[in-house]
Formats: sequence, C-alpha cells, structure tokens
Amino acid sequence: MHSGITTDDAMNLAMSPGAVPLYEAVTAFIKNEIDPVTDEYFRLGEGRPNRWQYGKGQLELLEAIKSKAKANGLWNFFLPNSETGQGLSNLDYAYIAAELGKNPIASECLNCSAPDTGNMEVLERVGTPEQKKKWLEPLLNGEIRSAYAMTEPDVASSDAKNLECRAILDGDEWLI
Repeated sequence: MHSGITTDDAMNLAMSPGAVPLYEAVTAFIKNEIDPVTDEYFRLGEGRPNRWQYGKGQLELLEAIKSKAKANGLWNFFLPNSETGQGLSNLDYAYIAAELGKNPIASECLNCSAPDTGNMEVLERVGTPEQKKKWLEPLLNGEIRSAYAMTEPDVASSDAKNLECRAILDGDEWLI
C-alpha cells in the first residue's frame, strides 16, 4: 500500500524564487501606501446614509492608491499563468493573498478582490470575445466592479457546485 507521501517537488510548498520579488514589492506597497491611509478611508465612510455607497472622498482615495499600484505593476495577481495576470501559480498567489488579507482594503487596491476575481477568471476562460471586451477588459483595468449572486430554494450554501437547478437545451430554447 502506498502512503501518499512523496519527497519530490510536488510536495514543495515554498514560494517560487521568481515570485519572491513581487511578494516583497506587494508587502512594501501595503506597508508604505495602503496601511497609512486605511484609517482615513474608514473615517471618510462614517455616517454615510447608504452603507452600499462610498462616503465622500473614499472612492478618490482608493482610486489614487489603485493608480499607484497599477503603475508599479502590482495588479491582477490572481490569474494564474495568464497573460492578463502576473503569471503566478496558485501557490505563489496564496502567499500574496495572505498579505493582502492583513489589510481590509488592500485586495481592492491591487484589483484582487472578490467577486471580481472569480468573475474575471470565468470571463477569461469561457467568455466570448464580445463579453471579454465589454466586461473583462474594464474589470482587469479596475474601471468597474462586478457582482455574483445565486439562490436555490432548497440549498443553504453559496457554493455554486450545490446548485440543483438545471437548464436543458430543447431544440433552440432552454428549459429551466
């Protein structure tokens, strides 16, 4: 019986040497650019009448940081081995995501926040050229945000694998 334990590179969970400079640049950017303005960002959001809208000055603060991040190549890390991302493996991105998670606005500042990340992956992999032009390009550029929603009457989960609803092609129509 095989134990499943190996000593080859498949079990190496270290960050790749090529990702280390990017990781270091991200941690420095968070420390020097994002951490110093995080309290101000939340202060600007206090007392706003609609919690789903930015307070006066919040969006401008985010956009200024996003512009710096983009100019420094600190953008779209989550797309693994992709021409539209940084070409990181999922393992390398995990280290960077752990750093982003230490500051509540860092992921958005570097265009790595949900649900945009998942929606961009779907559009990149299976989107039509028209969908990519209309939705993927502006998402990759940080010009728009996206949403994800699902509901199922008898499923208590946000895991799309649990969907029970089916769409069946019947001739030239879809039956749901």
